[in-house]
Amino acid sequence: MTLDRRAVLGFSAIAPALAAAPRIAAALQSPAIAPAAPITRAERESRLARMQAELRRRNLSALLVEAGSSLVYFTGIDWWRSERTTAAIIPAEGPVLIVTPFFEEPPIREMLGVHGEVRVWQEDESPFALIADWLKARKLGGGTLAVEETARFFIVDGIRNLLPDLRTVSGAGVVNTLRLIKSPAEIALMQRANDILNSAYRATHPQVQRGMTATEINAIMTGEIARLSGQRGSSSAQIGPGSALPHGSKERLKLNEGMIVLMDCVCTVEGYHADISRTFVHGAPSAEQRKVFANMHRGQEIAMEAARIGVAAGSVDDAVRGYYEQLGYGPRYRLPGLSHRTGHGIGLDVHEPVNLVHGETTPLAAGMCFSNEPGLYLPGKFGVRIEDCFYMTDRGSRYFTQPPGSLDQPVG
Repeated sequence: MTLDRRAVLGFSAIAPALAAAPRIAAALQSPAIAPAAPITRAERESRLARMQAELRRRNLSALLVEAGSSLVYFTGIDWWRSERTTAAIIPAEGPVLIVTPFFEEPPIREMLGVHGEVRVWQEDESPFALIADWLKARKLGGGTLAVEETARFFIVDGIRNLLPDLRTVSGAGVVNTLRLIKSPAEIALMQRANDILNSAYRATHPQVQRGMTATEINAIMTGEIARLSGQRGSSSAQIGPGSALPHGSKERLKLNEGMIVLMDCVCTVEGYHADISRTFVHGAPSAEQRKVFANMHRGQEIAMEAARIGVAAGSVDDAVRGYYEQLGYGPRYRLPGLSHRTGHGIGLDVHEPVNLVHGETTPLAAGMCFSNEPGLYLPGKFGVRIEDCFYMTDRGSRYFTQPPGSLDQPVG
C-alpha cells in the first residue's frame, strides 16, 4: 500500500507523542494518593489557646497578625494583602478581634474558623481606630503588642499613632514557637501535597520532548498538578546552562540531546506546601553528568543522616558542605559547588523558619519540616538538584517522597 505523503508527514509529527504514550499511561497510574482532612476548628482553637498561654508567659498583651499564612494558621481566614487592612488581634485573654473592610465581611465570616468578633470599617474610616478602640476598651492600650514578623509597617505605625503608650515588639518568637512544630493533621496535608506533586512529575517526564522550551515544559507540569487536584501549582524548568543557576536564567533555550532539565515545582493542599525538584537529561547522560548527580545524591543522603533530634539545624548544612569540600567543590558557597543553604523550613509558607544553613542553632525537634536540596552547580555547563521534603520524628528524619537514585530513573 502506498501512503499519501501528507499522511506520512502527519504521522512523523505525532510519532514522538505516540512513542511516549505507553510511558505516559504508566505514569498516570500513580500510587494512590492518601486523603487528608482539613484542619479542624478544634485544632485552630487549640492553637489559639497555646498562643494565648505563650503571650501570658512572656507578659505580652496581644499579638497582631495581618492577612497571610499566620492568619490562616490561627483563624482559618485565607486572605490577600492589599492597601485595605484585614488583620487579627489575638489578646492574651478572651476572643480574637478580626478587622476588615465592610464589603469584605461576608467571606471573612465564612472563613473564620475560631470564636471571634468581626468589626468592619468603611472606605472613609480608619481600621487602626477600630483596633485602638478595642485595645483601650480592654485596658491594653498601654500594654505590649507583639507583631507577627511579616506585618507591614503602615499598619503597625497607624496603631501606634493612636496609642502613644503602646509598646510594640517582634512576635516572631511567639509565632514560630507554635508554627515550627507541625501536628499530625498538618503532616498528613503535606504528605498529600507531596504525593500529588510527585505523581505530577511522573506524568510530566515522559511528555517532555526535544525542541520544547521551558515554558512548554512548565505548562505540562502545572496541568498535571491541576489534574491531580493540587492547588496553587507552579513550575520552574531550566534547560542546559540555565540549570547551573539555582533560580534560572532569562535565556530561552530549546531542549536538545544531552541537555539537562532542572525542574523546581510546588503545590499546596489546604494551604500546606510541597516543594520538589527533579533533574533529568534528554537522551543519554554524559559521564560528567552522572558523576555530579551521584555526588549530589550522596550529599542529600548525608543531610538525612545528619538530621537528628536535638542537633543544631545548621549542623546539617555543615555536614553536606564538609563532604562537598572533600570532593573539591567550594569551599563554602563558591562555585563549582553548593551556592545556597541545604534546606529551608516548609509548611503554610513554602519557605519558613528555620533553615538548614551554617550557623543556625535551633535544635531539631519532632514535627519540624524541611526541604533537602543540596544542589551542585557548574557555571556555564549545568547544575543538578534533587529536592525532597522531610519531617522530623522521635526516631529521626523521614521523607515525604523518596528521592530518585540516578539519572536513569530521574523521577523515581
